[in-house]
Amino acid sequence: MYRKFYQYAVYLQIALIVMATGCRTPTQPFYLHEDGDLSHYLDTATAIEYPDVELPSLEDVLQAKAPLTVDNHEYEFWDVTLEECVSIALNNSKILRTVSGTAQQRQNTAAQILSGSPDGLGSSFDPAIQSSTTQSLPLTVDSNGNRTLPRGAIRSTQVGGVEDALAEFDAQMSGFLSYDTTDRPRNVGANNVFNPQQFRGWDSTQQLALSKRTATGGVATLREQIIYSRNNIPAGITGNLGRLVPSDYTVVLEAQVQHPLMRNRGTMVNRIPVVLASLNEDSSLTEFESLVRNLVADVENAYWELYCAYRNVETTQIARDSAQATARFAQLNLESGSGTAQDVAQAEEQFFAFSAQLTIALAGTNLPGNDPFGVYGRERELRNLMGIASTDGRLARPIDEPSLAAVKFDWHELTAEALYRSPELRAQKIRIKQRELECLIAKNQMLPDLNVSFSARWVGVGDTLGPSSRDGGNIPGNDFPNSALADFTEGDHTEIGARLEFTPPAIGSRREKARVRNAQLQLRRDEAFLQEKELAMVHQLSDAVGKLRVHYDLIHNSFQRWAAAEREVRARLAEYEGGKSQVNVVLQSQQRRALAQIEYYRSLCEYNKSIAYVHYLKGTLLDYNNICLNEGPWNDKAYWDALERARERDASYFLNYGYTRPGVVRQGPVKKNVSNVMMDHETVMGNEGGEIYYEESMPMEVLPGEAEFDSINPPLSNNAAPSPRPTTSAMDSKPRSSIAPASYQTTGGTTSNPYRS
Repeated sequence: MYRKFYQYAVYLQIALIVMATGCRTPTQPFYLHEDGDLSHYLDTATAIEYPDVELPSLEDVLQAKAPLTVDNHEYEFWDVTLEECVSIALNNSKILRTVSGTAQQRQNTAAQILSGSPDGLGSSFDPAIQSSTTQSLPLTVDSNGNRTLPRGAIRSTQVGGVEDALAEFDAQMSGFLSYDTTDRPRNVGANNVFNPQQFRGWDSTQQLALSKRTATGGVATLREQIIYSRNNIPAGITGNLGRLVPSDYTVVLEAQVQHPLMRNRGTMVNRIPVVLASLNEDSSLTEFESLVRNLVADVENAYWELYCAYRNVETTQIARDSAQATARFAQLNLESGSGTAQDVAQAEEQFFAFSAQLTIALAGTNLPGNDPFGVYGRERELRNLMGIASTDGRLARPIDEPSLAAVKFDWHELTAEALYRSPELRAQKIRIKQRELECLIAKNQMLPDLNVSFSARWVGVGDTLGPSSRDGGNIPGNDFPNSALADFTEGDHTEIGARLEFTPPAIGSRREKARVRNAQLQLRRDEAFLQEKELAMVHQLSDAVGKLRVHYDLIHNSFQRWAAAEREVRARLAEYEGGKSQVNVVLQSQQRRALAQIEYYRSLCEYNKSIAYVHYLKGTLLDYNNICLNEGPWNDKAYWDALERARERDASYFLNYGYTRPGVVRQGPVKKNVSNVMMDHETVMGNEGGEIYYEESMPMEVLPGEAEFDSINPPLSNNAAPSPRPTTSAMDSKPRSSIAPASYQTTGGTTSNPYRS
C-alpha cells in the first residue's frame, strides 16, 4: 500500500513540473545573496597573458646605444686582438652562440637564438644536465617489498646520467599498514558453534621491507610483518574445539634472495645501463667540445672579416681620393682650355661611384652584388659572437695582422690526426660502442627467464604482542604462547622456502629474434656511417688543404697585380698630365688598382681563415688557440668525501678477479700531441731544422696622396694617414712590423702558440 502511494506522489510531481515549465526556455536560478558582481565571470577559455617572471636583464641589453650608421659616427676606436675576442666570447658563453656542423662559414645565430629554445642550442650547462638526467619512473616494489626489475632490452636513449643508472642498485625501503573488517553471513546452520552464520572479523597487517638489487642481477630483501587477527568464533569451548583465545598476533622476520640463472644474469648485462649512461655523458662532452670549437672558429672568421672590411674601406677611400684628384685636374684643364667637359664629367662620375662604394664598405647594403655588412655590420657580428652590447660607444678595430708565413701539412700525419681528434668522428665511435652494448642486451633477452628464490622466516605467535597480561606465561594445559615477541625471540619456529620459476620466450621467439636483428642492423649502419664520415672528413681536408695553397698563391699574385696596377696608374697619370692620353684611361687604371688592392687583402684574410680551418677539421683548433676544456670545481664537501672513499679503498684488501664486465669501452683521455705541422722550405725562408720564419715584407711602392675625410665617411684611424707603407697599418696610427701574426694564450697562462708567434 505504501509503495503504491509513493509511486502516485512521484507521478504527481512530474506532472506539476511539466505543466509549470511547458515548452519555454528554462529560466535562470534565483540566489538570495546575489549582488550583481560578475568579476569572476570569464567569457573566454584562452587568452594571451604575460608570465609572472622577474629576471634581471644584462647590462649589455639595457645600456646598448643607438647603432652606428652613415649618419651616426659617435664612437671611439677599441683596438682588440684576436686573443681578446676569443677570451671575451668564451667568458660570455653560457649559451654557445653557434650551431653544430663542420662548415667553414656559419650564419649569424642571433635570429636562431631569438626564435629557438635552449634545447636546440648548446650551453655550458649541457654536460651537467646530461649527468643529472633521470628517468621518469621511480624504483618500484611489489606487495611483498621486493624490488621489481625492468624488463626488456635497455637502449641508450632510455637511461639518464650515471647517477641515475647507479640508483637502480640503491636499497629501497617500503612499508604499509592495513586494517580490514569482515561482516557477512555464511552458508552454515544457524546454531553452528564453531563457524557462526553471521561471521565478523577484524584483521590488521603491518609490513616494513628493505630490498636491494645486486650487480649480478639478484634481489635481496629483508622483511618484517606483524599480523593481528580477531573474529567472533567462540573461544574457550570445553574440549578445545574452538579458538583458544579470541585474538592472536603473528610476528614474522623474513630474509629472501632472488637470482636469475639465465636471462639478466651476471654483471655484464646488469652494468650495461651504467656504461650506456656514462657513454651518454661522453657524447654530451664531445658535443660541447665541438660547439666550443665552432664558436672559436666563428670568432676568428668574424675577426678576419672585420679586418678585411676595414681594408676594403681603406682601399675604396684611396680610390675615391684619387678620382677626386683626377677630377680636380680635369677641371683645371677645362678652365685652361686644354680639357673637355666630358673628361670632367667622367672623372666626377667615378668619384661619386667610389663615394657610394665607400659608404657601402662602411655600413653595408642589401643591394645585390654588394657587401651586406660593411665595417659596422661586421663589427656587430663580432660583438654578437663575443656576447657584448651591439653598440657601446666604441668601434672594435683589429690590430693583429694576418700571417704571411707559408704553412704546409704532412698529408699522412694530417689525415691520421683528423681521424683521431675530430669530435664528430669520436661521437660516432661512442655511438657504435653503445650499439654494441645494446646488441649484447638484446641477445641476452633470448634466454629463458629462469629465476630461483630462497627464503628463511623466523616466526612468533601469541595472544598479545608485547609483555604478557597474565601471570604464568602460556595458557595452562596448552603450548600456545602468550606473547608473540617473546615467542619470536626464542627462535623456536623457523621456516624455509625455495621457489624455481621458469618462463621461456614465446614459442618461436619471434619478437626476441627481431630485436637482435634490429640491434645488429643498427650497429652495422652506424659502422658504415662512421666510414662515410671518415671519407667525408678526408674530402673536406683535401679541399681545405687545396684552398690553403690556392690562397697563398693568390696573395703573391694579387700583390704583384696591385704593384703593377700602381705603376700603371702613375704612368697613365703622368701621360694625362702631359696631355698624351685621355682621362678615361687614367680612371680605368685607378679602378683596376682598387680592385687589385681589395683582392690582395681578401686573399690574405682567406689564407689565414684557411689555416684555422685545417686545424678545425683535424680537431686541433682549440690546441691551436691554447684553449683547454676542464671540469669546473666542486664544493669542498665533495672533495672531502672523495678523499675519504679513497682512503677506505686504500685500507681494504684488493681482490684481482682477472677481468671486468662489461669490457673496456674507452682508451683513456684524448691525446693532444700536435707534432705533424711542417714548413714548406721552398716558399718560406728557413733552415733545415724546420723552425718557422716569416717572409720579409713584399716590395710595395708608396701610394700617392693624403687621405681626405668628410662627415659622411669618417676616418678609419685617429689621424688621417697616407696609404699603407710596409711597416704601417692603415687601421692603426701606431707603426709596427709588417708581419704581426696573432698569438694565443691559455687563460691565465703564459705559453703562446708556436704557429702564431
